[in-house]
Amino acid sequence: MLEMRPNCECCDCDLPPSSHSARICTFECTFCRTCAETRLAMRCPNCGGNLVERPVRPDILLVRYPASTKRVVKDEGCPA
Repeated sequence: MLEMRPNCECCDCDLPPSSHSARICTFECTFCRTCAETRLAMRCPNCGGNLVERPVRPDILLVRYPASTKRVVKDEGCPA
C-alpha cells in the first residue's frame, strides 16, 4: 500500500491524497507536478527512476488506510 506522502520533496507544497498533481517513483519519493516537470525532467533525483502520477486514494478508504503525515524535504533542495 502506498504511503501517500503529504508534500513535495522539493518545494514542500501540500499534496493531499486526492491530488492529481503528485508524482512518485518506485520508491515513493514524492514531488509536485511543477517540480517534476520543470526542475526534474520527470526523473527522480534520488534514484534516477521515472516519475508518474500518483494514484488517488478514495476518501472512503482513507478512514481505514490513512495517508502518511510525515513530511519529507530534501535538505539540499532539488536541481534547478
